[in-house]
Amino acid sequence: MATPAIRMFRRLEGLFCVYKPSGVHWKLVRDSIEINLLKGLNATPLQPLPQGVRFLAHRGSETEAPKGLTLSAASVPVLSKHPLVTGPEFQNIRVGVGHRLDAFSSGVLVLAVGNGNKALNDLYRTRVTREYTLEGEFGTATDDFSHKGRVIERSTYGHITQDKLDRVLAMLEGVNQKALLMYSNVDMRSQEAYEMAVHGLLGPDGKSQPILTGLRCVHFQPPNFTLEVQCLNETQKYLRKFVHEIGLELRSTAACKGVRRTRDGPFTLQNALIHHQWTASDVVQAIGQYHSKKKDPHTQIKNPPNSFTTGNFHHALS
Repeated sequence: MATPAIRMFRRLEGLFCVYKPSGVHWKLVRDSIEINLLKGLNATPLQPLPQGVRFLAHRGSETEAPKGLTLSAASVPVLSKHPLVTGPEFQNIRVGVGHRLDAFSSGVLVLAVGNGNKALNDLYRTRVTREYTLEGEFGTATDDFSHKGRVIERSTYGHITQDKLDRVLAMLEGVNQKALLMYSNVDMRSQEAYEMAVHGLLGPDGKSQPILTGLRCVHFQPPNFTLEVQCLNETQKYLRKFVHEIGLELRSTAACKGVRRTRDGPFTLQNALIHHQWTASDVVQAIGQYHSKKKDPHTQIKNPPNSFTTGNFHHALS
């Protein structure tokens, strides 16, 4: 018969996501959640100790003739099964980590428990698209492309307008869409390629260089600007370097002030558990919601198609 802790662990098996704050290493996030899950599992009600039969010795009463010790059968708890002897029922638990965020980035971090680790591997074999919000600042170049790095160059930025920035983004998006075609293992002249492009399913077959499938400026107030980026196979270091390259394309310099992941495949900021929710009960609820959305075709979370539409599919082929 399964114990309450085992029944709770079975409800924990699956995928969920948390919000990783900036300045915290992903390993610390994972370790904190592992500790909290172990505490939650081992805090479940304990089952009664099994009973065993023991023969207990006792003396006869004073009125009886001395006959020595007598034995009688009695049911007593089996102390060898007591938690103080055996220790906690769960002493370790494996929490898997999806596409990682470095210490200086924040946002959605996908995690898995138990059999969810296999589902996590399956998820990332389906060309998962991720979205980021990048904050940049014109006028400065640093050795690590972030605003906290050592300044190696300063430049003017008064000539930069949002229209110029949008044109550079459109040009870079076109370059990346051609790279997407190059790394896709499909005949670009086939109907299959056309259908995949229409539904946003066109992507690299296996590992490739980082590819940006969508770029948009959502805030422009020089020297500060904010971009929304959809990408494949990226790293946060690459995204910071990308902000630096935008500055160079605009005949200036730029440093990245922040990288925040807003979506990783089907997981968004709305699904992410913040720090005080990293408990066993909240994780169970989050995993349950994910399973219910997968089963219900009307509420299932789908990976939104990238910006590679029919029009720019033909444009990229030309």
